[in-house]
Amino acid sequence: MPNQPLIIENLTFKYRTRPELALENISLKVNPGELLLIAGSSGCGKTTLARCINGLIPRSYRGERSGQVLLHGREVADMQISEIAQVVGTLLQDPERQIVASNVFNEIAFGPENLGLPRAEIINRVDQAISRLNLEYLRERETFNLSGGEKQKVALAGVLTMNPSILMLDEPLASLDPASAHEALEVFRSLADEGKTVILVEHRVEDAIDARPDRLLYMEDGKIKYLGPIRDLPPEIDHTKVKLPAPWVVQRVKALDKVPAATPKPEAGERGEPLVVFENVDFRYDEEYPLVLQNVNLKIYPGDLIAVLGPNGAGKSTLVKHAIGLLKPTRGRVLVEGEDTRKMSVAQIARTLGYVFQSPTHMLYAPTVREELEFGPKNLEFDPASIPQYVNESLLTVNLKGLDEYPPLGLSFGQQKRTTIAAVLAMRSKILIMDEPTAGQDFANYTRFMKALCDTSDNAQSILTANFAATIFITHDLDLAVTYANRVLLFGDKHIIADGKPQDVLKDDQLLRKYRVRPTSLLRLNLDLLPRTGRFLPAESLAAFA
Repeated sequence: MPNQPLIIENLTFKYRTRPELALENISLKVNPGELLLIAGSSGCGKTTLARCINGLIPRSYRGERSGQVLLHGREVADMQISEIAQVVGTLLQDPERQIVASNVFNEIAFGPENLGLPRAEIINRVDQAISRLNLEYLRERETFNLSGGEKQKVALAGVLTMNPSILMLDEPLASLDPASAHEALEVFRSLADEGKTVILVEHRVEDAIDARPDRLLYMEDGKIKYLGPIRDLPPEIDHTKVKLPAPWVVQRVKALDKVPAATPKPEAGERGEPLVVFENVDFRYDEEYPLVLQNVNLKIYPGDLIAVLGPNGAGKSTLVKHAIGLLKPTRGRVLVEGEDTRKMSVAQIARTLGYVFQSPTHMLYAPTVREELEFGPKNLEFDPASIPQYVNESLLTVNLKGLDEYPPLGLSFGQQKRTTIAAVLAMRSKILIMDEPTAGQDFANYTRFMKALCDTSDNAQSILTANFAATIFITHDLDLAVTYANRVLLFGDKHIIADGKPQDVLKDDQLLRKYRVRPTSLLRLNLDLLPRTGRFLPAESLAAFA
């Protein structure tokens, strides 16, 4: 059926390096104009299925494959990769792996240039993609200086210029601020309405529902567990494995009659001497560039669990890079435990602050995961006898036990991200700073490690928990702030717009939307129930009050 964009029949695949099946007996048909949402926990087979569709299997990833994958009636394995690229446009999880050009216009034009299209046609396609994604303000920018979210938008524009009939989107929302994610979802829906086939692989199911998917494909252990409409919560879907709308979770928990007790969060406030102080900090990357930070004043205290929210490109990552000494203020100063960062090396600061970069490829280099985790403690001259304990505890916290002898760059994006978190945990820094910790993570995995890092109750057994004096996470996942933070910083217009308790900062709907933070169902439910709960709680715990 040449007009059927995608037919998969009895597809089974096993990676050469793994003993278990990655996919088992997958069969489905996807129609023109259909938006299919694929969800499931890490390792369920979502990315492997995507690789079978876009031709990376069997070319870049080797193993045993049986069954058929047909693109407009042609078997993927029989097509040239250049042919597949014109049919299936793929957006990768990590834009760092996709961007090749030094400036935005050239990056977006890269695909059609390689097709040998006339110059006028290339410019027309680039203009259309820029207009569709509202990227005019980025047209002349260098890709190196873009934020992670801006790089994701540019990578998407590059895919659109190829004009593929099938769009394969692997975690396209991971680096986008909530308003940009909503805009991207509207674009995906409109592309489907225009006749394209859109396949959306996404952990953020609640957000993805905004795109009004025609069907949901839910996977577990390489198999299809559910395929059908998503008007409400299908019973086959495990609410502990994927992030779902809060009312659905409350309804499920009530039906199961298993309401978990909520872990208490410490109250934020001035407790002792501040660990980090920003005093009237301005920063610009070069005299030719405008200020990125302007008159920033901030104190971080022991016990703080801080969520940093704000738009893509606002300067959130630039802010925390000042704390770890990677950047020095143009004006003002940053103090770490009373010492000016201008007088400290990055290695000295690393004893106090551990930083997890937004893109894991900026941190990973070692031959194995274990060696990656040992590197920091060895260079900080830890007692050699204690290093194995720190490494093993870190592996357990981020659910990587058993992968310690794997090469980090051979892991999935989500596993790479957890490797970088574990590497910083093993360094035992006083303050943990994570840039987009949930990118590429399924709900179950990030819930596990965030609980371990933020549980300050007397029942907490983890030596990691006892180690960190403060934790800071930059995130576009508003529910992460609702669930784990005791202090929220809203950053925009080059400085801190709001700083306070989550229930105080996050109740101002108008302010949030101004800075591209869209209220979620969990936030709305928490605000409704706050008079009864007295604090913000995860959806499962709200079932006791709803």
